[in-house]
Amino acid sequence: MSKTSSGTLYRGHEGMWSWVGHRVTGVVIFLYLLVHVLDTAMVRVDANAYNAIISTYQTPWMALGETGLVAAILFHAFNGLRLILVDFWKQGTKYQRQMLWGVLILWVIVFAGFAIRHLSIAFGSH
Repeated sequence: MSKTSSGTLYRGHEGMWSWVGHRVTGVVIFLYLLVHVLDTAMVRVDANAYNAIISTYQTPWMALGETGLVAAILFHAFNGLRLILVDFWKQGTKYQRQMLWGVLILWVIVFAGFAIRHLSIAFGSH
């Protein structure tokens, strides 16, 4: 791939969207971990506050949030493996587009299996 007239690589193609998706999912995972550490630390500060926080996690709305979190983690992990191959495999850049499609197909299959099971439990139709 060559540089476009604006001087950027992958402008609007699969490589750029993979890059954006990887950064966005990384930020989402970081924010979740930050909140998770803070809410878990509440157990040492005030047990009642901790129990109140945990009870909010047992709602269908939070189940949807957890589903989104798992979607982010799966994409970030699968795409990260693809990036390792692009960086360290001699043919990686040649096949980066095909590998991205493989990541997306794998992501859909694994995520669909998780989402169906998790949401059926969360919404009480297991």
